[in-house]
Amino acid sequence: MQGAHDWAQNLDKMFEGHGYYRSKADPQIHSRVQNDEFTLTSTWTDDILGASSTLEGETLAKEELAVSYELKDIGEAKLILGMRIDRNPSSGDITLSQRAYCERMLRRFRMDDCASTSTPLPVGSVLSIYDCPRTPEEMDEMKDIPYREALGSLMWLQVATRPDLSYAVNVLSRFAHNPGKPHWNAIKHVLGYIKRTIDYGVTYKVTG
Repeated sequence: MQGAHDWAQNLDKMFEGHGYYRSKADPQIHSRVQNDEFTLTSTWTDDILGASSTLEGETLAKEELAVSYELKDIGEAKLILGMRIDRNPSSGDITLSQRAYCERMLRRFRMDDCASTSTPLPVGSVLSIYDCPRTPEEMDEMKDIPYREALGSLMWLQVATRPDLSYAVNVLSRFAHNPGKPHWNAIKHVLGYIKRTIDYGVTYKVTG
């Protein structure tokens, strides 16, 4: 842990020395504005994903990094943290999606052959604490059900590229401490929805 802390501090000092500001919302995001040029970087351990509003800004940022660290430029990013990056060269729009992650998740929870569903949760469904196990038999029935693991997988998907899952994940999170069979069935319904919408993602459109 100390090594990671020292590395983060080292990066902060390097970026600060080149005129970058650290984001208050996410300490791994650094950005700077020079005249009309905007440069942004995002760090994950020792991987850095960056963008600049000009080609000159991109080149300068790489040169500055190379002064402090041994740098390997792998070119245009196509995959980051399990997210696929697709660019529309004519409009400049960028789409992030997670098809491969969804496929692995469905296989992990043995739902790759499930029936697809058209909504994140069943229409009209009402889940409550009264659906939680109450008897020893009900608790025993749920003890090996991977509810929390599936919920955690859905959380990462929702945060990264699937905001359409936000309401379902919020509802299902309320019962993570003691999920019952109806809650697990709702999780499986969400997985069926993911199967149907496996290529959904988030598109960032260029405006102005």
